[in-house]
Amino acid sequence: MLKNYFKIAWRNLTKNKVYSVINIAGFAAGMAVALLIALWIWDELSFNKHFKNHDRIAQVLLRGTAEGQVFVNTSMPVPLGEELARDYPGEFKTVTMVCEGNHTLIAGDERLSTFGSFVSPGTTDMLSLEMVAGSREGLKETSSILLNETTARALFGNKSAVGEIIKIDNRIPVKVTGVFRDFPANTEMADNRYLLPWDLALTEWKWIKDIKDSWDFHSFNAYVQLADNASFETAQKRIKDVYFNHHPELSANKPELFLFPMDRWHLYNKFDNGISVAGQMVFVKLFGLIGGFVLLLACINFMNLSTARSEKRAREVGIRKAVGSLRAQLVGQFFSESILVALLALVLALLLAQLFLPWFNKVALKDISIQWSSPMFWAFSVGFSVFAGIIAGSYPAAYLSSFQPVRVLKGSFRAGRAASTPRKILVILQFVVSVLLITGTITVNRQIQYAKDRPVGYERAGIISTQMTTPQIYEHYEALRNDLIASGAVVAVSQSQGPLTDIWSGTSDFTWPGKPEGDINSLAVVSARNDHGKVLNWQILDGRTFDGETNADSNRVILNESAVKIMGLKNPVGTTIRWGTKPLEVIGVAKDMIMRSPYDAVPPTVFYVLMEPGNFVNLRINPAMGTAEALKRISPIFKTHNPAAPFEYSFTSDDYAKKFIMEERISQLTGFVTLLAILISCLGLFGLASYMAEQRTKKSASAR
Repeated sequence: MLKNYFKIAWRNLTKNKVYSVINIAGFAAGMAVALLIALWIWDELSFNKHFKNHDRIAQVLLRGTAEGQVFVNTSMPVPLGEELARDYPGEFKTVTMVCEGNHTLIAGDERLSTFGSFVSPGTTDMLSLEMVAGSREGLKETSSILLNETTARALFGNKSAVGEIIKIDNRIPVKVTGVFRDFPANTEMADNRYLLPWDLALTEWKWIKDIKDSWDFHSFNAYVQLADNASFETAQKRIKDVYFNHHPELSANKPELFLFPMDRWHLYNKFDNGISVAGQMVFVKLFGLIGGFVLLLACINFMNLSTARSEKRAREVGIRKAVGSLRAQLVGQFFSESILVALLALVLALLLAQLFLPWFNKVALKDISIQWSSPMFWAFSVGFSVFAGIIAGSYPAAYLSSFQPVRVLKGSFRAGRAASTPRKILVILQFVVSVLLITGTITVNRQIQYAKDRPVGYERAGIISTQMTTPQIYEHYEALRNDLIASGAVVAVSQSQGPLTDIWSGTSDFTWPGKPEGDINSLAVVSARNDHGKVLNWQILDGRTFDGETNADSNRVILNESAVKIMGLKNPVGTTIRWGTKPLEVIGVAKDMIMRSPYDAVPPTVFYVLMEPGNFVNLRINPAMGTAEALKRISPIFKTHNPAAPFEYSFTSDDYAKKFIMEERISQLTGFVTLLAILISCLGLFGLASYMAEQRTKKSASAR
């Protein structure tokens, strides 16, 4: 019976080639979009599932209340890690503090500036590192390093990396004790090219050593893996007062530690009133809905074209019923036709999906592939196709199988309003969905443009930054600065502790006149050399900027507008505030600058004169000189003063633009899907119009 159904279905398809092509093409386009979106959703839902312990790993966060608002702090003080590991062995199998950043790796003549992390030795087991060579235990040696396969190959080629010596930032020799497989792209650790021991950071980086015992300076992330018999709830209850115990003065706004499970990091990465809520999950649901809409449009095309041809199919139905066919058998026949169309469309959809996958990956910043050899993938694809075929064939099967054989065979059957009204409703529904998608795409684009047009508070065009990692650039900074200015390519040079488009440090250890007791507002701290304002071209609203002399303003600070507001200072210039016990004079108020997310409020920020080597050198290019010419002059100067590291730079305007990557790629994807949705709708309308024109032509010819 099934064989007969599909044989008749195939004959009907080959007999009406134009409508078959329209049906299959529309179906294939909708299915291809749905398949790509399904692959994207699967990639999102499986984020971090690569780690075997993903359901036992959490980040330690701090929640508190300030000015009636609940805040969440992701950065933790250094001694927290040691206390959790020492005092709570029953709750945690592993505790690690993590310091991330770029460093220069030097092996022989090879130099590579890349991203990695300082972690505790137990982190390798916590992250279930897949070792290619060496051992997970390698980080137990303080002067050691674990490389991923890509970095090991870049530094040593096909030669074994284990046992080789690498210099970190051309000053710290470490031995390669292992090579691990690259982290998958859909993990939080994907960018990490190497792992170094946390103890190495504590001993070799002075600024970390200086805050080793401080509970006031928040600069690092803390992660834990639960002990075998522990749960998130019990562990969280036990540690919630650890931070408060070191800050009893904060009793009015009692802060508490809590655990943020790894399974929520990616999809529920937003906090509302201190509670984790859907962040990326909003986009997962949105794209799931869009994929369903596009597939629905393709199904509607099939319904419309099938019911439009009802008069042609009426005689067939009448004869079948007259010779004894049951309605259920006719329903099966029509379902077989829609399923056959769906299966043929699946073949074309898979080809289209493979064709567009490289572009899709580029836009979505993914590394998705179609698992051709996976039985699960084929089971899902065929099942998905059959389901779509059943949805598409449901209305035609119900409608066409309802014809009365007596009326059909007497020639008195006319489709009339019973068929045309539902088709009109379906066509309207198609274009309503298309209009909704267009409206949504325009709204997203306008929101992005609004955020882009938001004043940033400084002049970001013409600024480039390069990260400082080697001691040569620290030692030769003044000579480097003088040579850059003398080249004519640069009008201002400054060092800073963090990048211009982010804030790396903050503390609640500031006090000021009138500060309420128990206030735990954390102020962001930006440390930079005196010419920082000249590089930024920031706007000083009151007072003055820093003096050009390095030490002239070492005990003075500049506040931004948000800091003045949160401190409640009516006449900030000349006011003395304290950082711990150190008095600092406020000499100026700068206009708020967007250094973090352009969608969030500007944090209260204190600008402080950097008295030690920074992490970045920032340059403002001479506006009278072309960028290419300026870079041609700048590059050899860096190579002269810092020969151990490659000259790598980024434009601040490009770094700022990266803050919109997520929204822009969502906009591009929705724009592409919207365009396809319109094409599918128009394709169905074209097929319907063509058939109606054909019918009217035949009726006109018959009348003659």
